[in-house]
Amino acid sequence: MHNGKHFLGGLALLLCLFPGLPVAAAQLAVTDASSHEPLDEAVIEILHSQVVPTAGLAHQVIQRDATFHPHVSVVPIDSRVEFPNHDTTRHHVFSFSPAKVFELELYLQETPPPIHFDQPGVVVLGCNIHDHMQAFIVVSDAAAVALTGPNGQAEFPDLPPGEHRLRIWHPRLDDTHQTWWEGEISAGESLTVALDLQASLPTPQEPSALQQHFWQALQESKDE
Repeated sequence: MHNGKHFLGGLALLLCLFPGLPVAAAQLAVTDASSHEPLDEAVIEILHSQVVPTAGLAHQVIQRDATFHPHVSVVPIDSRVEFPNHDTTRHHVFSFSPAKVFELELYLQETPPPIHFDQPGVVVLGCNIHDHMQAFIVVSDAAAVALTGPNGQAEFPDLPPGEHRLRIWHPRLDDTHQTWWEGEISAGESLTVALDLQASLPTPQEPSALQQHFWQALQESKDE
């Protein structure tokens, strides 16, 4: 299992090349267009036809302190993801995203069977008990993909010559969480992309009826 910023053994890049193909490096920086600060958790995909995407692996998104860890995951298509609960309260994990609709009903300190992510796209995770809990799984079938860290940068050292289609996603690009910035990048190029962030930061909400019912039942069980 791998739970870090990058999948495939800690690599920031997923890339498979045909033997003997000439390659060159490309560097990319992602920033906030308003503040000019580097953007963490930006997903960068480079698409070209001369590669074969790596098969899916096993991953985890852990629930701890009523928070999903990691906040943004990038997994290859056909991956299976587990959702272990490390809290002392129950969670009810779900997604209504087009790439994957699923529901893991209330469970406590256990790990349900993994969910199979067999379609590319952005999967938004939530919890029916804790409205503030949100996370994202980007399921990718791209030839090369990276997740930026605090410096907002990624390097693609082995691109075939020529221009390639480039896509960038960030949780705050829009409120639907399904929008990608699109452009092009060439092998050997250093490129900076400034994203115009439209989505507002999550704000605390009043407890839902389900939350209130759960907390009342929990309190009653403690009072017995």
